[in-house]
Amino acid sequence: MTAPSTLGLSTEARNLHWLLSNLVEEVPGVHSVTVVSSDGLMLLSSDPGHLVTRTTGGPQDGPRGSSADLATVVSGIGSLTIGAAGLMDGGGVKQTMVAMDEGSVFVMSISDGSLLGVHATPDCDMSVIAYHMALFVGRAGHVLTPELRSELRKSMEGAE
Repeated sequence: MTAPSTLGLSTEARNLHWLLSNLVEEVPGVHSVTVVSSDGLMLLSSDPGHLVTRTTGGPQDGPRGSSADLATVVSGIGSLTIGAAGLMDGGGVKQTMVAMDEGSVFVMSISDGSLLGVHATPDCDMSVIAYHMALFVGRAGHVLTPELRSELRKSMEGAE
């Protein structure tokens, strides 16, 4: 999968791509970032150049740790935490963090039901990443209209 071109996209879509790229480039420790719609479809992604190619020979060949993998993980974590919050009468899920030996995954809710996911290094500054994610969510949440989500989905399909 290649990154979608921003040529021909609306100003709002280009701005979201810029915000996403800025998050990856400006925040230390960030490997990759994705935005997933409430129905689990990847809307935005950023694949870094450090990825390792899989050698499984199966239909899921491609870069390990890519935004496509991250989108799948983010969608699953989102579903799991929303279900857990419902069982515990916890209200809406705002943020989830998974710390692993070799990295971290952060998931933050966007106001339209979409999710922002970040895969970061194990030594990242979690508060800095959470802060920048909150900035992205604050800037992106109000523009993710149904029309823009449709445009972003189509741009992602064209990048495959």
